[in-house]
Amino acid sequence: MSSESPQSSKPSLDLAKYANLPNQLIVGGAIGLLIGFFAWREQFLYSYLTAFMFFLSLVLGGLFLVLLHHLFDSQWLVPIRRICEHFAGLAPILGVLGLPVILIFAKSIYPWMAIEDPHSDHALHVKYALFNPTAFWVVSIALFVVWTWLANRLRKHSLAQDETGAATHTQAMRKYAAGGIVLFAFTLTLGVIYWMKSLEHQWFSTMYGVYYFAGSVWTTLATMYVLTALLQRTGHLAPVVRDSTFKDIGTLFFAFTVFYAYIHFSQYFLIWNAAIPEETFWYVKRENGIWWYLGMLIIFGHFFVPFLTMLRIDVKKKLTIMAPLAGWAWLMHYVDMTFNIKPVIDPEGHGISLSGMIQSIASMAFIGGFLAKFFLKSFITHAPFPQRDPRIAETMGVYVELESEAQAQTKSAKA
Repeated sequence: MSSESPQSSKPSLDLAKYANLPNQLIVGGAIGLLIGFFAWREQFLYSYLTAFMFFLSLVLGGLFLVLLHHLFDSQWLVPIRRICEHFAGLAPILGVLGLPVILIFAKSIYPWMAIEDPHSDHALHVKYALFNPTAFWVVSIALFVVWTWLANRLRKHSLAQDETGAATHTQAMRKYAAGGIVLFAFTLTLGVIYWMKSLEHQWFSTMYGVYYFAGSVWTTLATMYVLTALLQRTGHLAPVVRDSTFKDIGTLFFAFTVFYAYIHFSQYFLIWNAAIPEETFWYVKRENGIWWYLGMLIIFGHFFVPFLTMLRIDVKKKLTIMAPLAGWAWLMHYVDMTFNIKPVIDPEGHGISLSGMIQSIASMAFIGGFLAKFFLKSFITHAPFPQRDPRIAETMGVYVELESEAQAQTKSAKA
């Protein structure tokens, strides 16, 4: 086996010494955010929104992978299904961390909220059924209720399956996934329209929900690759993780690299081709100053770098390449979220200020620290992978003889 394979024989990692890291991130982030709240209020709000949308990507990406597993009965997702369930289960935590800030300071974050007569603005007038304070509050809360309910129902049956192995739990999860994928698509689109796209309410794009979805799953897959390798080394996932596991995660990561590029290019091309001012202004603004360079970074860093790196099939099983690439994916997705959000407060693209950097780091540390803390709590409370999934034997490379085959052999022996 290659010395660079994720399953290489290496000493188990000791995670105990990192147990206090989430608390350190929370405290450090809270101090930075407290300073920003009083000294740089605008930077605080938009940096916090950027971090919120970044981590929402991981939560919804985890939920999507759980739904994907149950919809297609895919054996290769079994080793990481429990991790994805824990990611999806972070929805209420993220809601508590993010929604109060977004809802309380909505008028300071979203310019359309501050318009005294919404019907005097044509773009807001025609969208008023959706873009009004009451709908914003109700829908924002309802979205997290739906995600929390769906994630909890799936995990409840998953844990019950560990205990009994009953087929009823498998069937229930498949039924929830069948309806849940429709709910997922609808609610994700509403969420990204309300919390990110409505920053510039005049803008039109029918592809924005898919665009955010593609980037979310892309980043989640990169995260899952590293977590799987880490937990395989600690022994938690050692029984079920094989070389093919990393190849399969890497293959889907590669696929979403192309899918994201296709969606982003299609959105840009359609808007450029139509040349309607209500659509083009969004991209025109992002050609100013620093935003032009971030746009170029997204084109080359979000697509060409991972695409060219993962073209060879053997690369997808080399942790020495894939781990840095996963870190790069986090950076690119954060740049993508910044590219969508920050031009609202700096349309000329004057540059990234010191206050903006401090608030960005503090927001990521604060929200990320809380989510990491609750993720670890959930992970150590339950079995690290599904114990009685129907495909668990196949996942471990063990062939289980069918009853019909056993009966045929018995008849053959008697004959």
